[in-house]
Amino acid sequence: MIENWTKELVIQRLLAITLLAILIILCFQVVQFFIVPALWAAILAYVTFPVYNFFHERVRFSPDLSAAIMTVSISLIMGVPLVIGLFILQQEALSLISNLIYRVKVGYLDVPESLKELPIIGQQIKDILWQINRNPEGALEAFRLWIQSHLYYGKVALDVAFSTLAKLGMALMTLFFFYRDGISLIRQIRQALRNVIGNRIDGYIDSVGSTTRAVVYGIGLTALAQAMLAGLGYYFSGAPSPILLTIATFMIALIPFGTPFAWGAVSIWLLSQGHTAEGIGLAVWGTLVISWVDNLIRPMVISGATKIPFIIIFIGVLGGLTAFGFVGLFIGPVVLAIGLAVWREWISQHKDEIFSPKEVVLTDNQMLLDFDDSAKSNSDKRKTKK
Repeated sequence: MIENWTKELVIQRLLAITLLAILIILCFQVVQFFIVPALWAAILAYVTFPVYNFFHERVRFSPDLSAAIMTVSISLIMGVPLVIGLFILQQEALSLISNLIYRVKVGYLDVPESLKELPIIGQQIKDILWQINRNPEGALEAFRLWIQSHLYYGKVALDVAFSTLAKLGMALMTLFFFYRDGISLIRQIRQALRNVIGNRIDGYIDSVGSTTRAVVYGIGLTALAQAMLAGLGYYFSGAPSPILLTIATFMIALIPFGTPFAWGAVSIWLLSQGHTAEGIGLAVWGTLVISWVDNLIRPMVISGATKIPFIIIFIGVLGGLTAFGFVGLFIGPVVLAIGLAVWREWISQHKDEIFSPKEVVLTDNQMLLDFDDSAKSNSDKRKTKK
């Protein structure tokens, strides 16, 4: 009877675990598209939550109104530069394409001499230019056929753009609820993790919070400072569309040590166009001023606030970017920060065993005493059995 009851209990538990696993898989399939927007919304809400508290606690606005104000403000901060950048990019692209088509039609398509003199591909560039200028109509027709044969890639690009915009809209909508119900949600998550791991989860959550805030501020402030300084360099060097280049530099500067690729490309372009003084001046400005911002602000803000070596933050940023995409810039350092917190806790708990192990040396007398004690114990057991 007891065996049957035990078997039924085991079967019930297996069924419950199986149903729970199926439920988790189905839930993941449902929310898979919204995971990345929710992570972006959580990061933005956590970093800017003090501003929300200002409206809610100091100004005495309701939670709904405070969350609405913050959501609209974040939307404008993100949306206005994005719309301006897309508009400028569209104008520049149309101007470039129309100028290119005009040059091809009149048979005067050319590139700077520095490109023609490149050691490996210079002669190939000359041959291509000669063929295009010799037969402009044939070149345009070949270009049209190439565009028609690669329309699939344009469709893929549009799908990616619409998917990105949809994720952005979902993130902004989720941001409102994170502002309004964020405190309650964090309490529930903290209690759920405490039920599984114990009270030590509080230290891990604090580590996640401080690391997220420091990484966002460190990366964001560094990128903003570098983009503004680079924008000044673009403006005074006479680079085309300095606003668009500044926005692009900000996006590139979010990646550690990525800013030199931005101002370096503009400097090379200026040199290729014959603007030698402007190109050299921008390169000097980027080397002596823009790059030093990355070397000073990012380590000081991130490592100083989290007490985590900057090399771990650097590996976390690049590794997270590789593993999770753009949101991995912030997920990677947080994951490594949790791992470092677990490591430090384990080291502190077993510090005596690791750094000062106890060595037990048995003398001959101690061995004889242990042998006598074991012999007496065995004798007593035999008497008890009899």
